[in-house]
Amino acid sequence: MNTKWSALGEVAVVAFAVGVSIVVIFAVGVLAWSVRPAAGTGRARDGALSAVAAGLCFLACALIVCYGIYLIVPQLH
Repeated sequence: MNTKWSALGEVAVVAFAVGVSIVVIFAVGVLAWSVRPAAGTGRARDGALSAVAAGLCFLACALIVCYGIYLIVPQLH
């Protein structure tokens, strides 16, 4: 049995990078969602901007997860 250590290392590095990236993107989305101003403060534009930013972060996380599932499940190819 021959183990390709470079391929194993590459998979480990990519898995770690994607894992950290998705956590950071989700955390930024939660932060953007939490800094929305309260209703009635007259800063609706800032609230809309932070809601859009949060939505884009959550959408990016969902797309990354869906792509990972696509790569794992052979029936989807």
